[in-house]
Amino acid sequence: MKKIKLAITGCMGRMGQQIIKSAKSNRNFIVTVLTENRLINKKINGINITLNDEKAFKKADVIIDFTIPKCTFEVLKIASKLKKKVVIGTTGFTKKEENLIKKYSRKIPILKAGNMSLGINLLMYLTEIASASLGNNYLSKVFEVHHRHKKDHPSGTALMLGKGIAVGKNKDFYKLMGKKYLNKKSFPYGKKINFNSIRKGEIIGEHEVKFSSGKEIITLNHEAFDRALYSEGALTAAKWLSKKKTGFYSMRNLLNF
Repeated sequence: MKKIKLAITGCMGRMGQQIIKSAKSNRNFIVTVLTENRLINKKINGINITLNDEKAFKKADVIIDFTIPKCTFEVLKIASKLKKKVVIGTTGFTKKEENLIKKYSRKIPILKAGNMSLGINLLMYLTEIASASLGNNYLSKVFEVHHRHKKDHPSGTALMLGKGIAVGKNKDFYKLMGKKYLNKKSFPYGKKINFNSIRKGEIIGEHEVKFSSGKEIITLNHEAFDRALYSEGALTAAKWLSKKKTGFYSMRNLLNF
């Protein structure tokens, strides 16, 4: 079986390092390109770390990007020119940037997910069902905890879950988005979806959706213990996307929820 040639951007970051590790033990892939946003005179597994450019990405079949939005668009610009497939795990995009990614997907296959975990994507599906079933008599809120190094808040996963609530209510998520709290011990329910993000220690990821009628509370939650959960999900996404034509995809398409 022919191995899929992989480019990993942000290779010195936490997820970049984990994807390299997971890909090394996965017989479906061979890592051919490693990039960073600055020149680094270093080799990983015999591969030089380069900048994002056409010369580098020509060597890859699929690019996996876990970086920052500015870098992601740098990657997409080159990938669209070279007709390369891109898996995006980067978070923190604005609504305008989300729409721009969808425009790029008219030229190349893109799979984008705020979280690559099977469990989280199942949780989002259950969130949609709960939101639709409970209706407007139940208020909701989203809580998440990540390690102290994570810069964006709410997390991409928390926003995914918020979108799940909005989809269940058949409403526009951006109009339903409420207040965004950081490191609060408690935070209120609301007619809009409120978010609270905790940043502490080395926690990999905890997410919780709550629905309350004032008489009862329904809680859906997920806790991640190993970062390999995300890197293995990203590799599953890359393998699936390698066989797809131009379009915009998510883990929901892959998992057929």
